[in-house]
Amino acid sequence: MLTPASCIKHKSMGNPKAFLTIPRKEAGYRPLNDRIHDFGEVEQTLNSHDRQLQASRCMDCGVPFCHWACPLGNKPPEWNDALYHGDWERAYELLNTTNDFPEFTGRVCPALCEKACVLNLVDHEPTTNRENEAAITEHAYAEDFVKIVEPQRNGRKVAVVGAGPAGLVAANRLNLMGYTVTVFDARENSGGLLRYGIPNFKLNKIVIDRRMNVLQQEGITFQYDTRIDISHLPEGFDAYVWATGTPTARDLKVPGRELKGVYFALEMLSQQNRILAGMEFKKEDLVTAKGKDVLVIGGGDTGSDCIGTAHRQGCKSVTQIEIMPKPPVGPDDPNNPWPLWPRVLKTTSSHEEGCTRRWNINTLEFIGKDGKLTGLRVQEIDWKPNPNGGRPVMVEKGKPEIIKADMVLLAMGFLKPQLTELPANVFAAGDCKNGASLVVRAMASGKEAAVKVDEYLRGSVH
Repeated sequence: MLTPASCIKHKSMGNPKAFLTIPRKEAGYRPLNDRIHDFGEVEQTLNSHDRQLQASRCMDCGVPFCHWACPLGNKPPEWNDALYHGDWERAYELLNTTNDFPEFTGRVCPALCEKACVLNLVDHEPTTNRENEAAITEHAYAEDFVKIVEPQRNGRKVAVVGAGPAGLVAANRLNLMGYTVTVFDARENSGGLLRYGIPNFKLNKIVIDRRMNVLQQEGITFQYDTRIDISHLPEGFDAYVWATGTPTARDLKVPGRELKGVYFALEMLSQQNRILAGMEFKKEDLVTAKGKDVLVIGGGDTGSDCIGTAHRQGCKSVTQIEIMPKPPVGPDDPNNPWPLWPRVLKTTSSHEEGCTRRWNINTLEFIGKDGKLTGLRVQEIDWKPNPNGGRPVMVEKGKPEIIKADMVLLAMGFLKPQLTELPANVFAAGDCKNGASLVVRAMASGKEAAVKVDEYLRGSVH
């Protein structure tokens, strides 16, 4: 069972001035010319000594804004201190009290806590919380600190629909409370976008399988290839968690959208992940960038994932366009000052691998020949303040131009589902409730849903 942080023996900070003498050190990425030839994780790791030194940089602030910034309520000062002292097991216990799956967030979280770190305000060298988190968890698995728990059952049953981050956290929490939990998912395996959206070079799927093995040993049942209608929920359960994510991608309905070569980003990303898992596809069904000039529409993380995947598939070139203005070059954002998340230009490992990036570009038309895409007609635009307030007004700036492309990937986000009014024993969680967002926010929503289910069922016990 999860141990409350307050019940774990605490040592005082061993080196409260380390941040003055030890600079921030990141593990960095594998060499570019090495990593683009495979789908292995691009991020490297520090040795244990250097990792403990990085943990020592945490100042144990009187007001730790990292707590405030983390949707999960993680407490980096506590587990960084344990890590600095070399007590890896205690560090994992502290981390796991708030974060069910730190091996996921340690790889794919943008580290909101680091941007809110006081050291980020002082010298833009925050504590390496995310990397520390990943290292602690990997050490925990290696040293068998991740124990199988056998909860005492309370006789109540809960169904979780959706095996993505929100659903898995809800299932884990409810299972540990003693509920008998069954997780349903429409796909052939668990993880949601962790498995079918995020590329292996950011999150190796062995990491997901390892955690699923723990959850199954602890008594959670998984039923895959099972589509559930919210109006016809499976019988025999006392409560339900609806965590189906945001399955509908935002489309770009301009002339030529039907041309072969225009795809949603997840058509490429999901297929590539399935291929790496051993699934086979017919040649005519492959969504591959091999030998092609690729254009990605959308400047977010999904677009970045498309860029990295296109390189590994052997593309000829990659261009990324975004309809919004270029973000300011950081590290500071005057419109979003510390400790808020700075909306500044982000350059990912995929961008470093080669990409032409352009902003304020509006797509007018997909151009093709014999039913196949050959390019796009686009136009540079600008944004002017709306005299009536609200969203700025888009105005034409440059002349239309043609960008050559054999493949276009639409990475413009996802549409929030319109949920009907739910029965009293059904609780929505994650992206289907809040709209597409970060993995860490979906996980936090899963925690919240588990609490609400527990409160509801405890209140309904006669």
